[in-house]
Amino acid sequence: MREKLEINNLDDLYKAILCLENLEECRLFFKDLCTVPELKALSQRYQVAKMLTEKYVYNDIVQATGASTATISRVNRSLSYDGAGGYGIVFDRLNQKDEQ
Repeated sequence: MREKLEINNLDDLYKAILCLENLEECRLFFKDLCTVPELKALSQRYQVAKMLTEKYVYNDIVQATGASTATISRVNRSLSYDGAGGYGIVFDRLNQKDEQ
């Protein structure tokens, strides 16, 4: 029962994010929702994923992002093996926007 409640709560959060209409609204919402360290951690993981898809090596990613090799490995595992495919969706859509 608790797991279902947690999933419903996540769905509420996802729906809230989807109703945001622009970068500024997104920035304001996440500023209210997350602490500065949480935002830094999310941003760092995203940058690590981006750099991994661009074929950067671990040492360069550590230098550029400050992420630990454990974090880089975790993100790489999501990209390569057991992730849900979310990074791929985002990167594909961003690349499509860049091409337009």
